[in-house]
Amino acid sequence: MGSQVENCSTRNGMALSRRDFMKVSAAAVAGAGALSTLGVSLHEPHEIVVSHISVVLDRLPVAFDHFRVAQLSDIHFNSFMTREHLEKVVSTMNAQKPDLVLLTGDFVTSHHRKRDLGSAEQCLQILSALQSPLGRFAVLGNHDSQVGPNAMSELIASTGVTVLRNQSHPIERNGARLHLVGVDNVTAGHARPEKAFGDVPQNECCIAAVHEPDIADELQKFSADFQMSGHSHGGQVRVPGVGAVVLPPFARKYPRGAYRVGQLQLYTNSGIGVIGLPIRFMCPPEVSIFELRTAAKMA
Repeated sequence: MGSQVENCSTRNGMALSRRDFMKVSAAAVAGAGALSTLGVSLHEPHEIVVSHISVVLDRLPVAFDHFRVAQLSDIHFNSFMTREHLEKVVSTMNAQKPDLVLLTGDFVTSHHRKRDLGSAEQCLQILSALQSPLGRFAVLGNHDSQVGPNAMSELIASTGVTVLRNQSHPIERNGARLHLVGVDNVTAGHARPEKAFGDVPQNECCIAAVHEPDIADELQKFSADFQMSGHSHGGQVRVPGVGAVVLPPFARKYPRGAYRVGQLQLYTNSGIGVIGLPIRFMCPPEVSIFELRTAAKMA
């Protein structure tokens, strides 16, 4: 009688059944997929996505219609964030010709204070090339606060960047005024919204900067019209159908992109740096360019 042929290959001189062959093939495909995914994950941190977001604000003065704010967040300048990559980010931002630049924290990763301050100095030297006619502003992240909030603030300010720690700053344009409010770090317990908004007239437009996005639930009780945050890295690794695998405290409710919290509009930037492992997956580094629009002009 004839026999059915099931041998497709051999392994160690022994016959490999079709079932075993399929198992080995599936494992090979999975391994190749894993290596491909790893390759993408290792490459993605070096990509830069420029997000253009139009934000319509009811109280925005007509003089600020088309006002452009560039946001950069979570740089984490260390061995994973090279000078060359950050210089490329700065060049990309300058090419957008923003009216104002906003840096929403975590300039470095906190390891050892003296070394971290050295990294921060290098980071800020590169960031000093950022160009915007109406100023460059910053708030501190949780890693900046761990390194030392006063030391980091002084270092940032030495490069011509205004650090807002529970403070507001009026921006004037053609006789009109827009308020920028910086809320200090939430994770470190330094946030004082009542102090930050204390000098902002209730009837004037206000945009808020704070490292952690989830404080939006509290900020919407104040006079903020729009909030810009970071902290989450967008999750850094995102799985289709699941979303972010890991998110830090104070960035789990509003981890990525645009939200509305009551009357407050919020955008959480995915950052440009990495932490833990030098990988990103389905969550590339992001530079956000906001174009503020006056609601009356949009009607």
